[in-house]
This record gives sequence, structure tokens and C-alpha cells, in this order.
Amino acid sequence: MFRGFSQLFSKSNKDLRKRIYFTLACLGLFCLGTTITIPWVDNVIEGLGVLEIFNLMSGGGLQNVSIFALGVSPYITASIITQLLEMDIFPYFKELKDQGYVGRQKINKITRYLAIIFAFLQGYALCVFFMKTLGTVEIVQTALVMTAGTAFCLWLGDQITKKGIGNGSSMIIMAGIMFSMPRIFIGAYNSFINGTYSLGLGIILFIVFILMYLLVLIGIIYIQIAERRIPIQYANRTTSAYGAEQSYLPIKINAAGVIPVIFAQILLTIPSTIAALLKNETAMNFINKYIVYTSNTGMILYFLLIVFFGYFYTFMIMNPEEMSKNLNERGGYIPGIRPGNDTSKYISNSISKLTIVGSIFLMIIAILPVLISKFTSLDNSVTIGGTGLLIVVGVAIETYKQLESSLMARSYKEKRKRLR
Repeated sequence: MFRGFSQLFSKSNKDLRKRIYFTLACLGLFCLGTTITIPWVDNVIEGLGVLEIFNLMSGGGLQNVSIFALGVSPYITASIITQLLEMDIFPYFKELKDQGYVGRQKINKITRYLAIIFAFLQGYALCVFFMKTLGTVEIVQTALVMTAGTAFCLWLGDQITKKGIGNGSSMIIMAGIMFSMPRIFIGAYNSFINGTYSLGLGIILFIVFILMYLLVLIGIIYIQIAERRIPIQYANRTTSAYGAEQSYLPIKINAAGVIPVIFAQILLTIPSTIAALLKNETAMNFINKYIVYTSNTGMILYFLLIVFFGYFYTFMIMNPEEMSKNLNERGGYIPGIRPGNDTSKYISNSISKLTIVGSIFLMIIAILPVLISKFTSLDNSVTIGGTGLLIVVGVAIETYKQLESSLMARSYKEKRKRLR
């Protein structure tokens, strides 16, 4: 790995270094924007509830009501909706999906228009529910500023995708989360060393906290890259003709990523949000006692929702019937398994078993911050694991793979030139 990255400093990779510098400059601009608050809004939002995950993605800009308060979260909402519509729910989107590159471009354009609409609606609802001191004109102005901030973030993400490294929207989300991560270690330092503990014990506990954080980080990386490789053979190919390289059908343990956790959090916080708006104290007490995922029954419900959405989203993006059909069209087959329905059942069974492992992993990572706040006296900002760390690791792995493949391709071209 280090040998590969040393190639970045060679003269032939000067343009690649420029792409990295451009990406860092764009992410720095985004982080700067999260600190610029909207001028006529002077209050900080507390108790975001369902919006807490989006506040994390915006680097705390939502809580501070910055010009990038919404970040690219409306685009995430729009993307999830269009992905659901690409199933047989809406024939037009299914046709666009089957058109290939041209259809994908149209879907991306529709997704961006939806993102702008959602940005205004989310900004307006945020002002109405959390900033009741503002007048009607100021609410509309604030919503428009937030919408403009989202539009700029989407444009910035496009520039990163075209001229930088990695997927622009994903990089912006990762930057927002990483921008808020130093608060975790500052809070841990204040709790252990500047808190009620003695200096020696505080230093030991702080070191243990860092080691636990690194251990969880390594575990997330391992699970995110882990996959089962189903061997594939092709009727029109021989193993010796391809340098004895075996073909595989890779299936990730956590194919759904962080989506199941986000869906589960949103569903569990919707009842409390509605009860708060209706100002129904009886309903709020019931929800806080039995439904909120910090309670015992709420935690069980949280687990079940993660498993459900894990299966739902995994099978949505990895359709066993389509995978079996594509494999058959290319002349491929799984050794010992008949093509067609048997192959589809075999792939479906493999995905189901791996999804169980992936869902258990998501449960553990998602519930770690709750357990830490429940059984320790640490500040709520001090967490280990959680949704944010999952997103950062996932984006970092994808960016690393893209950078590594680019370096390998360049190295291969240089070798071919030398041979000539």
C-alpha cells in the first residue's frame, strides 16, 4: 500500500496530485461554509431528534443554522426515493433503469430536481418547527438560503467528481462527519483528564478510550470489505486460457451499508416528533418509555427494524433473479448448481445468510453510543462507533480503491511504454 502511494510523488502523477489538492480545497470550502450562520437567525437548535443524523452529516451546520445547514441530505432523500421507484413501483423509472447510461443520466437529473424541492421543504419545515420567533418573510428567506446552500453543495460535489477524487456527494458527507469528530476526543479528554478522575487514572482511561475507538474502527473496516466469493465458471472459457485466474461472484457481508440504520432511526423518531408537535404529554411519556431506542423495548424494536431494512435494501440492490439471469446470458454458471431457478435460490440463500451477519454487525455499531451514554457518566458527545463512523469508513474505502486502481492503471501504462 505504501509503495503504491509513493507513486503519487512521481513526476508522471502530477495531475493526480492536483486532483487530490482540488478535492481537499473543495472540502475545506464546505467545512468553512458550515461555520457561517444565516445572519438573521441567532438561535441554536436543540433536540433535533430525527434530524440528528443529518446534523452529523452537515458537520453540525444544521444545529448552528449555517448556510450549509442541510448539506446534501435532501439529495440522499431524493436518491432513496428514486431507487425505490426504480423497482416495479413506477414503470417510467423502471424503463429508465433498463436504458443503461442514458437512462441513468435522466434519473440523476430528476434526482437533483427532487433534491432542490426537498431542500426548500425541509428548510421551511425546520424554520416552522424549531424557529418560531421568525416571521413569515424571514422563514421563507431562511428556507431559500438553505436551498441555495444545498444547490451549491451539489455543484461542489459535481466538481469533486469531475476534477477531484472520489464521489463528490459522498466526500462532502464524509467531510461533514469528520469535521465534527474532534469534539468526541475533546469531550473524552475533558471527561477523563479534566474531570473528577485523578490525573493518572484519567490518562489511563483516555488511552483505553482511544484504543477502544481504534479497535471498533478496525472492526468496521474488516466487515465493510469482507465478502463471500461464489466461484463462477464460463462455458466458453478455459481456466488455463486466463492465466489460471478464477472468476467469482462477490457478495458483501454488509451490502446495504448504513441505510438500514438511517431508516430505523427515522421510523423510531417520527412518533416522538409528531407527539411533540401535538404537545401530547401522555403520548410523549409512552413513547419515551417504550418506543425511543434508548429504552429496553425500543432497543429491541430498533434491532428488528435494522434486520428488516437490511434484508429489504440488500435484496433491492442485489436481485437474485436478475443476477442469475445476467450470469446465464454471459454463459456463466456456479459449479454444481443448475442454471436458472436453482442458481437464483442458491444466490438468495447466500445473501440471506450474509445479511444476518451484516445486520448483527450494524446492530452492535449502532447501539454502542447508546450503551456508552447509558452505562457511563460521559458527555453525550463522547461516543464510540455509530452511524457517522460507518459512513466515514465506507466512503474512505471506496475512495482508496479508486485511487489505488488509478495508480495501478498508470503504472501499467508506464510499463507498456518501457517495453516498446
